[in-house]
Amino acid sequence: MLNVTSALVLSAMLALDVVPAAFKPSPTDLRKRPHHGGAHDGMGLGSQLLMGPKNITFLPKVADMSDPACHTEPYEAPAVDFQEFPPYDDQLSAVFRYRQQRSVNLGSWFVHESWMTPSVFNCAAGDGVSELDIASGWGSTASARAVLERHWDTFITASDFQFLSTVGINTVRLPIGYWNLGPEFCKDTAFAGVADVYQGSWTRVVRAINMAGMHGIGVLVDLHGAVGSQNGQGHSGISDGQTGLFSNPGNMDKTINVLTYLIKQLLHVNNVVGIEILNEPKYDDGLELFYNRAIDAMRGTDPDAGGFPLYIHNAFDMNRFSQYMSGRWDFTVQDQHSYFVYTDGDRQQSAVDHVRDISSTVSSTLHTASDKVRRNMVVGEFSCALTPESMAGSSAHDGDRARKDFCGGQLDIYADRTSGWHFWSYMKEDCDQDPGWCFKSAVGTVLPTTFFTHTQPGQAWSNAAVENTKESYANGINHPFSLNREDLPVVRKRRPMSHAAIAKRFKLISQRRRDDKQDSSADTTGYNDGRETAQVFAAHNASKLGFIDQYIEVAIQNLGPGKVAPGTEGQYTAGFWRGLYEVQDTIFIVKR
Repeated sequence: MLNVTSALVLSAMLALDVVPAAFKPSPTDLRKRPHHGGAHDGMGLGSQLLMGPKNITFLPKVADMSDPACHTEPYEAPAVDFQEFPPYDDQLSAVFRYRQQRSVNLGSWFVHESWMTPSVFNCAAGDGVSELDIASGWGSTASARAVLERHWDTFITASDFQFLSTVGINTVRLPIGYWNLGPEFCKDTAFAGVADVYQGSWTRVVRAINMAGMHGIGVLVDLHGAVGSQNGQGHSGISDGQTGLFSNPGNMDKTINVLTYLIKQLLHVNNVVGIEILNEPKYDDGLELFYNRAIDAMRGTDPDAGGFPLYIHNAFDMNRFSQYMSGRWDFTVQDQHSYFVYTDGDRQQSAVDHVRDISSTVSSTLHTASDKVRRNMVVGEFSCALTPESMAGSSAHDGDRARKDFCGGQLDIYADRTSGWHFWSYMKEDCDQDPGWCFKSAVGTVLPTTFFTHTQPGQAWSNAAVENTKESYANGINHPFSLNREDLPVVRKRRPMSHAAIAKRFKLISQRRRDDKQDSSADTTGYNDGRETAQVFAAHNASKLGFIDQYIEVAIQNLGPGKVAPGTEGQYTAGFWRGLYEVQDTIFIVKR
């Protein structure tokens, strides 16, 4: 017999047509590891289950090739097109990299998760929960390669990027593993024995970036799986539960090699908005040192790499990494993941309580952290998922309203407090049955039908910009907007200043003052630059400037003392903000 609580939960599930797996399932093993947890901190910003014992013996699973689920049709993969990146353009890349991100994750495309794409795990080896298990299964590496190449070619296609651009998504976060760079990067790693499976992987990553660019969509390339694993979880590519990155110098060296390869390949790609160094690392005493080493190595690859955006996941310790990043002046971005389904506290809160929490505690916590890092912060993963327990007691009508408020409340807060949000995830198998986790199903149901920044009546920025962007990329043109002059201040080519030099310049704000004429001149320059910047970003996919303080800092550096005299940086900044919002307020319905 059902107890009262169970009956309420079941009743709510039936009333709301909620499938039992209403939150990210964990691999069914003794550790019960969640897919993506996060430190709750009492702030409603996600949660993490304990990892459990590590001394578990894993027995390899021998695939039964007579099982119909293991049948693999031969796959003659077509030639992979879109292999040439368009010529690099400073102004275009600046818009992609500095605009506020309206984004989705392309999960389980190149880094598989069994709860999202179970069909490719039908004949996986080992625990059957990780990328390595797929590559090691299916009877042979040739069969495993056929399974994965078919998936890479069909799971997400150009039509999906067209759909995303049509509804107003301007960025995607693309999780990849080190194995996706190809067989050379699998040597002396857990993937060494299955390296052949990934012969055609990197070309498809390149194709994905170019398909996104054709539709005006930026790409954040996210290293989801590092050599040795940064967190011991299945979504890092392995299923043995071991975190072997930080304890093994060789694994760290190989991961740094992966990261430097990525920036060399992607630094001058217009629509690559940045590289995320590690996804959800388990905190280790050496994590900050690893980040420092990776950043230095990546920025040392090319003079232009000094201004390239590098994203840092905070290991679910937002306060620690807000402090860490507050001392940096380069373009580094903190990534926070926000879920509400993993702890007992999450389950005990009703949907209405979660909505209230988002508008209060979550909002203020993000605001504080974002201020510390000069708004160089994004919510790199979130979803509309709520547990059945949170929905219990709600009628169908009330539950539908609560879920919409929960989803919409997150969008509003994340857009208001950070420089971007990234929904997890765009696609999964049985997508139509899971709007909590699948973006395609959520659009128009629990999420809005469009994500363009709302415009005032009479404005038509968004549709024109989208069509212009599509046409420009199709014709090989790299300017989906026009500038009357080369005065988008952030893109002027100058040799990057050192962190110390930038810090010294900004100290002069409080140490030296210029006369009223100089102050007025700096204010006017900032005001004009702010206005023009707002116009340029609005004309490109109806976007707003996102990383505002970072943009202003680089603009002052690039303009030089001839236009912004030492001591008048504050006046330039104030003028820039005034001009930026003056234009935005005439175009967009701005929430601040």
